[in-house]
Amino acid sequence: MAGAGKGDLSLVALTKTFATFTAVHPLDLTIEQGSFFALLGPSGCGKTTTLRMIAGLEEPTAGRITIGDEDITDTKAYQRNVNTVFQSYALFPHMSVIDNVMFGLKRRGDKNAKAKAHEILELVQLDQVATKRPTQLSGGMQQRVALARALVNRPDVLLLDEPLGALDLKLRRQMQIELKRIQQEVGLTFIHVTHDQEEAMTMADRIAVMNAGRLEQLGDPATLYEQPHSTFVANFLGQSNLLRAQVGAGASDGIVTVRAHGADLEVSREHLPDGASEVWLGVRPEKLRLGESGGPNRLHGLVRDVSFTGVATQYIVEMPWGQELTVVQQNDGSARPNLGENVTVSWAAQHGFALDASQDAEAGAELEDDRG
Repeated sequence: MAGAGKGDLSLVALTKTFATFTAVHPLDLTIEQGSFFALLGPSGCGKTTTLRMIAGLEEPTAGRITIGDEDITDTKAYQRNVNTVFQSYALFPHMSVIDNVMFGLKRRGDKNAKAKAHEILELVQLDQVATKRPTQLSGGMQQRVALARALVNRPDVLLLDEPLGALDLKLRRQMQIELKRIQQEVGLTFIHVTHDQEEAMTMADRIAVMNAGRLEQLGDPATLYEQPHSTFVANFLGQSNLLRAQVGAGASDGIVTVRAHGADLEVSREHLPDGASEVWLGVRPEKLRLGESGGPNRLHGLVRDVSFTGVATQYIVEMPWGQELTVVQQNDGSARPNLGENVTVSWAAQHGFALDASQDAEAGAELEDDRG
């Protein structure tokens, strides 16, 4: 059931300016045909405005939108082969599930509307409730009906606007898996707008992180997480421990020595920004080890907090200069340090990253509660 599609979706210098502010600064982005792509960022970052411009619901101030060789910048929304699934479902409550799904096909006079609707309901595993009304279904099932109604039209691009935001956590995680499965089966281009970093990383092949109307970084989930280009990305995509450090002279075997709070620490040369003399040395909490076995980088501190979370335990370790590091250790049966215990925190050089110290160390961190 893979979709043919017309080609990649391209945004060329796409811009949206309102009376008092610019919601989207000139944005250049190519979204590969058949991919699952996420626009990720906090509220007000421009991701929804970008989605609305692609859908034809918002007129760009400048720039172009193309699908393959077709320029759709000035095409009316209803004339674009682009469908949107909203958080609110927007189903017709007085119609059955099957009638909801084939509504658009019937309006276009498609004689195979019913067969196509049943086929897509089978794909989303809801054909057994075809005769029921949306109000008789759970939130997750209603979301799948809305998805089926959008997919049955075989759009070149399917836009998902915070589609799982109304679902509870367990159902959201189930739907993340389902959405990815469905996208892989139909082979259509999915563009998913979300402020939930875990949701984006779970589903998307590639992610565009947006901040204040600009593209902060583009890449696959692992690269964005392991090698952030800015403190905003480092903090918004999970947690980061950032240590201010001075870059030493020279490198050996691809390793550079940096000095942080009186300690000589190592970082891979490839993770160091060019020309930087002062950096934020970053390391993710789960990359840190309590004890001497984690690598050449060692710091000593005092355990200030211990939080058992089931699969792992989170430790807050206070450094001699007052900074607190977050350490996450898997609960694998090994001995766990206690509150008030002196510990060594260590990590491997390749597990760290370095960012220019001119950036705000707190950028993105204060938006943690807004991630959903």
